[in-house]
Amino acid sequence: MPEPLLELQNVTKVFGGGLLSTSKPIVALDDYSLIIDDIPARITPIAGESGSGKTTLANLVLGYLSPTSGRILYRGVDLNAMNSQQRLAYRREVQAVFQDPYEVYNPFYRVQHVFDMVVRNFRLGLNQQERRDRIEEALNLVGLRGEEILEKYPHQLSGGQRQRVMVARAYMLRPRLIVADEPVSAVDASLRAMILDIMLNLRDEHHISFLYITHDLSTAYQIGDDMHVLFQGTTVEKGDTAGIIDNPKHPYVQQLIGSIPVPDPEIKWDTNIHLPSEEEMRAKYARGCRFYPRCPSAMDVCRQERPPLFHVDEDHETACFLYDTVVAE
Repeated sequence: MPEPLLELQNVTKVFGGGLLSTSKPIVALDDYSLIIDDIPARITPIAGESGSGKTTLANLVLGYLSPTSGRILYRGVDLNAMNSQQRLAYRREVQAVFQDPYEVYNPFYRVQHVFDMVVRNFRLGLNQQERRDRIEEALNLVGLRGEEILEKYPHQLSGGQRQRVMVARAYMLRPRLIVADEPVSAVDASLRAMILDIMLNLRDEHHISFLYITHDLSTAYQIGDDMHVLFQGTTVEKGDTAGIIDNPKHPYVQQLIGSIPVPDPEIKWDTNIHLPSEEEMRAKYARGCRFYPRCPSAMDVCRQERPPLFHVDEDHETACFLYDTVVAE
């Protein structure tokens, strides 16, 4: 069996709660596992509401954070055990596109500087003409032209242009995986569709996989292959994206999809939601299912034990005791 491109093995990330800390520990990601195969390229949405652990997951994969426990492997090598040469290769092959592209830019430099930094930091060894050709190819891929933007400053570009420049910068390195953290949430609808099409093209024509961090289930449905839905740092459902959204199994995912307003003026959208605090839910129900206080189907076992992932279909798993044949009986 071929080695996975990226594998997370029972990864947990805890913030706070140290020896000299007065704050309670917060488990941002809890015993999380993920496999992204090398072939074929896939788009894997990581979906969930704010505080679910999505961005923590992205930062762990990018190496900005280290896991409290568990391992992150790239082509079978633990990130924490990589030497300098392996880490440089990892930085080159695993790229990032963030939600707010403006924060990535240095406002004192022109856009050309973004691409010059890539050439210099990753030692691409290109001469001037090769460098210009590589930049132009990357910009053309995202619908931009070098002569129109390279000499401009970041504030002179629209939000959509800045985001597409970030995609072009990532593509310039010919990565194997792009971690896209809410890449379309800050752009309008027309540019959102363009960026999603670019992601599909990069997957299908250039064999680049994506870890797509999002709270927007509609965009996940459009481009996602296999999806993971997180709640309070745990996986509550995973499998084929269309299968999950069309037929959700976990009560949380059912509520999440059911809360999406429908375009019917006769149906009132109820925005009155009363929830326990996030800290209370993380601490009080740490042993059991964290969705217990909000679940309409809660059982005693849910308070005592954390549900594992149960197979409900060939490519569909959910962490809910409703699908445990022993409990159901």
